[in-house]
Amino acid sequence: MKTIIEALSSLKLVPVVVLNDPDKAVPLARTLVDNGCNGIEITFRTEAAEESIVRIAREVPEMLIGAGTLLTPDQVVRAKKAGATFGVSPGFDPVVVKAAQEDGLPFAPGIATASEICQALTMGCLFQKFFPAEPAGGPKMLKAILAAVRHTGIRIMPTGGINADNIANWLSIPEVVACGGSWICEASLIDTSNWEEIGRRTREALAAIR
Repeated sequence: MKTIIEALSSLKLVPVVVLNDPDKAVPLARTLVDNGCNGIEITFRTEAAEESIVRIAREVPEMLIGAGTLLTPDQVVRAKKAGATFGVSPGFDPVVVKAAQEDGLPFAPGIATASEICQALTMGCLFQKFFPAEPAGGPKMLKAILAAVRHTGIRIMPTGGINADNIANWLSIPEVVACGGSWICEASLIDTSNWEEIGRRTREALAAIR
């Protein structure tokens, strides 16, 4: 887990991706890498997710691959086998957390309240996903909660409503290692192979971070 957190800390940005066609996976990953981003979260919302992870892990080895929307133990196992280097869930489910721990997959459960953060901490989850970040109260809400738990060494990856205009606000919080965002790789851009626009958005986001 420490290695994954360090890697995410250096990336700062993790585009969240919904892939409908595994043939788009490698061109997308190469577009991100070529424009300065070596991280990606592929959500398990489509049947193409597993094969997409397999192809990126094989053909773009420099990419740090997260598997998102992991809702069941079976998905955790499949994501790890496919080549995901870490897993993410939109919520906190002890059964899914335990499956990730047993399979050795670094995992960030989703949290949005102080109670969920504390429950995740009791299971050893020092890496958590604040979701949906902006609707749940934004940086102000997260900072208020962290005031009570930052001594634990907790690290956070906010996702939901984050974009180039507000990402710097999130990254100014010391416990935030990276931000997830879906605006960079919108499904319509992927489906039409608009790699140029995805590259532009990637550069724009990285510039905002800098």
